[in-house]
Amino acid sequence: MTRQASPVDEGSTRPTVTITASSSFSDGPTEVQSTSRALVFHDGGEVVVQSRNGKELGRCFPELVAALRDELAPRCVLDGEVVVPREVDGRTRLDWDSLSQRIHPAESRVRILAEQTPAHFIGFDALAAGDRPLMAEPFRVRRRALVESVGAGPWCHVTRTTDDPQKGAEWLTTFEGAGPDGVIAKRLDGAYLPGRRDMVKVKHRRDADCVAIGYRIHKSGQGVGSILLGLYREDGELQMVGGAASFTTKDRISLLAELEPLGEGTIKDGEPSRWNAEADKRWIPVRPERVAEVAYDQMEGGQTEGAGWRRFRHTVRLLRWRPDRDPHSCTFDQLDVPLNYDLNDVLETR
Repeated sequence: MTRQASPVDEGSTRPTVTITASSSFSDGPTEVQSTSRALVFHDGGEVVVQSRNGKELGRCFPELVAALRDELAPRCVLDGEVVVPREVDGRTRLDWDSLSQRIHPAESRVRILAEQTPAHFIGFDALAAGDRPLMAEPFRVRRRALVESVGAGPWCHVTRTTDDPQKGAEWLTTFEGAGPDGVIAKRLDGAYLPGRRDMVKVKHRRDADCVAIGYRIHKSGQGVGSILLGLYREDGELQMVGGAASFTTKDRISLLAELEPLGEGTIKDGEPSRWNAEADKRWIPVRPERVAEVAYDQMEGGQTEGAGWRRFRHTVRLLRWRPDRDPHSCTFDQLDVPLNYDLNDVLETR
């Protein structure tokens, strides 16, 4: 079962707004955001945790499987998020770096990571409760079933909701510092439609000027598949912060013509992908002479390592080149800093 987000008709029933830590899928150096979405099946003590593309996640999160068995209703199917909270400066927020390390680790590290960075489940919809299928029921009915299916334990939670659009807009700004990257609007009378677009996800839209530090060849072998981007830290070092991708065929060829002359004559090995072992992560460094203006939603990291280790949570979109901008002026200072909020403020009070 899969689900995606899209606009709701203007004439539809007034939506409710749900905070979620999820995001739409995107490829790139900061791939972690898609892996937290999960379906949970609980049937009399048997628990299955499944990613939205059908992969079994229980092996990666044995401590969560045990928690789901203890804290969920005996028979239910729930849609939600697998998250790893982390306390930073006295506040708890979602830690995407720790979550990424929990996906497909070596067997020897599974239990070590389960103890060091235990996962939680945050539910935001119910597909079945007891012997009753709920996918055809309106969201208001499924929401009640969700709340009834999640016990008041320490590991399983329910998102907060409101039917006040102004409150939802406030959450978009205030709760970002706790880790969620947007709010979702659903129709109260809407059914659960797997594989269909029937909700609105509202995310931040920001722009930044970054230095092009390299590129990857497109998987077709023709042109640029992605541009790797960097920002200068306070110590003067150029730190990779992510990549821009999703170019048209024409743009891929044009970008190669622009970046290839800047190549430094070497090919570097990138970090292997935890989600696609076959992906070619090699990249070609270029002289840091070109500045790109990009659109992004959120940064991730820098919680304890310092701002210079922050990076884009998702793949960004190239807007234009900035020949008027000095590459050394592209620093982390230009980025928005979200308000600090505790993850517990985002969750439903139990």
